[in-house]
Amino acid sequence: MAELSDRIQTADWKREKHVPVIECPDEAPAGVPFDVKISVGKEIAHPNTTEHHIAWISLYFNPEGDKFSYDVGRFDFNAHGQSVAGPNQGPAHTDPTVTASVKIGVSGTLHALSYCNIHGLWESSKEIKVA
Repeated sequence: MAELSDRIQTADWKREKHVPVIECPDEAPAGVPFDVKISVGKEIAHPNTTEHHIAWISLYFNPEGDKFSYDVGRFDFNAHGQSVAGPNQGPAHTDPTVTASVKIGVSGTLHALSYCNIHGLWESSKEIKVA
């Protein structure tokens, strides 16, 4: 039986439009909030249509040396141009980009997971040190 982890895809975000891109400092002071920006389609735009879109992004933190990851937040993108007039006729579209204020007490790794309604789950990660 295949594991869910076998279904999560990774790639270079400069060549693949589905990979979540994590932008934040490489170091942060312990206990001081800093911004983490996560986007999908940084170099190659991802479609944002009724038929093909990013539905959500989740952010996790795994402290260095710890077995468990901690759920930082999940961000849903619900408007993809749908309306009673038909697909892509709606007045609202969300962009799969989010900025969250985060504070950590120890060094570790941030993990972002995104979900494309057609192409499934995509992951990226970034190490961050506590200064």
